[in-house]
Amino acid sequence: MGKKRIIKKSGRGMDQGRKERAMSKVTKRHLEKGILHVEATFNNTKAILTDEKGNAIISSSAGALGFAGARKSTPYAAAKVGEFLGEKGATIGLKEATVIIRGVGAGRESVLRAFSSKGIAIRSIKDATPVPHNGPRPPKPRRV
Repeated sequence: MGKKRIIKKSGRGMDQGRKERAMSKVTKRHLEKGILHVEATFNNTKAILTDEKGNAIISSSAGALGFAGARKSTPYAAAKVGEFLGEKGATIGLKEATVIIRGVGAGRESVLRAFSSKGIAIRSIKDATPVPHNGPRPPKPRRV
């Protein structure tokens, strides 16, 4: 029979060690206004905080916080991404932000709610989801 092995599965929730390591890297810039870019896909939620010119300051994703597999695409994981960026934004002095959202994933609203709960005012929300005009060429008809 042999020894029973206990396999510890990753991806159960947010990895605390990864979050602490990411929080320790604080930028030295002071920022009053910024732009929050959110990309919510079916598999992951990514968010980038930039200055007014578009230079990236802080970025995070559900995968970077330790979520794995199907848990990356949940609204809970997206909320954790928003909380993380809100905390980091507050430490560099962010007061208000413009939000640009791309994609149709489950974490669209969750990121925004969690980000604004950290005391950062949302100036405007823009939906920049790419929409195909015609799409690819359709397949040939089947010959039976």
